[in-house]
Amino acid sequence: MSSIKDHIVLITGSSSGIGAACGRAFAGAGAHVILAGRRTERLEAAAGQLRREFGVETLPITLDVTQRGQVFEVLGNLPARWAAIDVLVNNAGLSRGLDRLQEGQLQDWEEMLDTNVKGLLYVTRAVLPGMIARGRGHVINLGSIAGREAYPGGNVYCATKSAVAMLTRGLRMDLLGTPIRVTCVEPGMVETEFSIVRFRGDRERAAKVYQGLQPLTADDIADAILYCATRPAHVNVQDMLIMPTAQASATMAHRKA
Repeated sequence: MSSIKDHIVLITGSSSGIGAACGRAFAGAGAHVILAGRRTERLEAAAGQLRREFGVETLPITLDVTQRGQVFEVLGNLPARWAAIDVLVNNAGLSRGLDRLQEGQLQDWEEMLDTNVKGLLYVTRAVLPGMIARGRGHVINLGSIAGREAYPGGNVYCATKSAVAMLTRGLRMDLLGTPIRVTCVEPGMVETEFSIVRFRGDRERAAKVYQGLQPLTADDIADAILYCATRPAHVNVQDMLIMPTAQASATMAHRKA
């Protein structure tokens, strides 16, 4: 196991869910974390909590990954203390609806593509040259079982997560010969705000997604991401698929009556 202590970790989408759990996991391991997201008050509260609980330095930054200019402006002007990012966790992502393609809302498509694919590209492009110049770094992308298997109504979301998987593999090839590591972590069912966002605040409908089974938690995924980031320097976990025991595929899960 390689220590992550005093490393600088940038986590996108860190105001809730898996991103917030990653903040706790990395801070608990002694890393200094940059919490990036759109909800400033949540980020500042989380950063304060991590400082008090773990005694690490934290930096909350308001960042919308879909805004290309903002991404390069904010990440290109980080305080000197924070500029040398060691680990990038591309966590920001979302899904909208379960419409069939022929009935889909174009705005939903654009939001998923802008966040899940283009946002990941913008942030990676802003951070990666520095990693290469310093001769160290790790890019960890959040994929999904949906990137491996399509499911009814998942058309565009599944396509975006398939893109994340392919971008991860392509980036690994682009970086061959450098010490930079690249990983794609692909969860199955995780109970976070994901389904609430997908169904635009319909909590009752979101709860039914996980009814009758024990899904993964955000902490489960954060633990897996921390594991990938703390392997010895010569070890690159390229892909990690993580499922609840009650789930066998994107469309098969065992639910208790």
